[in-house]
Amino acid sequence: MDTSYDFLVIGSGLAGLTAALELGKHGRVLVASKVEDSECNSSYAQGGIACVIDPNDTIESHVADTIGTGCGLSAADVVKQIIQGGTDRIAGLEQAGVEFERRKGKENEYDLGQEGGHSHRRVLHVGDITGEAMMSVLIQRVRETPNITIRENLMAIDLVTTGWIGDPGKNRCVGAYFLDKKTNGIFPIHAACTVLATGGLGKVYPYTSNPDVATGDGVAMAWRAGLPIRNMEFVQFHPTCLYHPEAKSFLISEAVRGEGAELKDIRGNTFMEEFDERGSLATRDVTARAIDFVMKKHGDPYVYLDITHRSEAFLRERFPNLYAACLRYGVNMAEDPIPVVPAAHYSCGGVVAEVNGTTGMPGLYACGEVASTGLHGANRLASNSLLEALVCGHETALEISRVWKQFREEVSIPGWKCGEAVSSDEAVVVEHNWNEVRTAMWDYVGIVRTDRRLARARARIRNLRQEIKQYYGDYLVTSDLLELRNIADVAELIIRSAEQRKESRGLHYMADHPEPSDPPTDTIVHDKPGGPLT
Repeated sequence: MDTSYDFLVIGSGLAGLTAALELGKHGRVLVASKVEDSECNSSYAQGGIACVIDPNDTIESHVADTIGTGCGLSAADVVKQIIQGGTDRIAGLEQAGVEFERRKGKENEYDLGQEGGHSHRRVLHVGDITGEAMMSVLIQRVRETPNITIRENLMAIDLVTTGWIGDPGKNRCVGAYFLDKKTNGIFPIHAACTVLATGGLGKVYPYTSNPDVATGDGVAMAWRAGLPIRNMEFVQFHPTCLYHPEAKSFLISEAVRGEGAELKDIRGNTFMEEFDERGSLATRDVTARAIDFVMKKHGDPYVYLDITHRSEAFLRERFPNLYAACLRYGVNMAEDPIPVVPAAHYSCGGVVAEVNGTTGMPGLYACGEVASTGLHGANRLASNSLLEALVCGHETALEISRVWKQFREEVSIPGWKCGEAVSSDEAVVVEHNWNEVRTAMWDYVGIVRTDRRLARARARIRNLRQEIKQYYGDYLVTSDLLELRNIADVAELIIRSAEQRKESRGLHYMADHPEPSDPPTDTIVHDKPGGPLT
């Protein structure tokens, strides 16, 4: 098995594969995928990708919409650069084989959607499975590229830096340690340049639209390696995720509310009019806060989305996939109100990085949801996430292709040392702490926050992190333990960031500090490296 490559890409989502395809032109690439290569947030992106295509639309308009949604924290130059790069990336996707929807009877015109916050129709899509369609094509292209190797079921443990292995000189990243989930073997991968493209962190919360792999691995690893982390308090919640023990990541489209569905508490009372004159048609952030308030006030586990006044025939025609999916979980939309909860959806914060992926450590790059480029600010504009992944993944590869040869010298990375660690006979501890971390985050660091809730969360999470650290030292590493360590680390980052921001802005709502302060500033958590990796 080869353990040295020119380029190491950790993550197989849209950003990672985009970078890998360009890097494959310059050297040998390893794409390390935590599970199957298609299991990532990108594959679950339903809506589409925002890009200025319509002749009546302008770059300036898209920039203004993005900055307005970002509530004062988007970096104007970054926003413009990413939006300007969208057209070329769309053309590249089409050359690769992605077929975006065209208007019926007008095959030369795209069927552009318009979503909340956009002033023009500019969302390209492939039905309601845009992310899945793009990922399918890119995976095929990557597998056809001789210079690229995809290895599935490799979970990154920690980054390897020259500072940690005792190599004098400027501290830089030289690769990472990995756990092979099939064999339980642990080994280092050396690379001239490493790309973090590990995606999101939704599993820090018990209710999320993200797949199980979204445990904030890249952010946690970068923080432990001593990199600055920015604006982690800005976690976007989707207001209506199906509440069902078997429906881990199933969203109920906002279009259901658009067709007249009403939100009710579990006693059958409507409540949205108390929060917004638009009632159940209020915006995402308002709706999510209202649901959260009602649930916490009454101690209810969920609320209802009720569209039973519509006929079965109408619902089957208007929402065929949604109707069938709800039926699989025992909910007939025409007869039963749908139990829903807000769900963690997207992280606007992350590892501080430039549009070209450059981070504070030579040899390490970050792109996609794991990175904080300054595009999203305090709130993400709909369908800008896929745009960022494409543009930044491509720009990251271009930057690496210009500088990577200066990092080509071989570095001796020591093998993994288990010390006196033994196999655990107490896996229940991992499961218990996993649930406790996520419950504390939901109860105290969710959609509506207070100083008191954050203090409670900080105390609980720090105690849990001490337990996890002890367990990590005593027992052999497993993927479950690694994910637990990562969500606990990310939880602390979110809490510390939220405590620093004594205002309400964008996705961060503080009941004790309901007004925004001036001028708007970023939140940075920057600590020393976390010490030995083993």
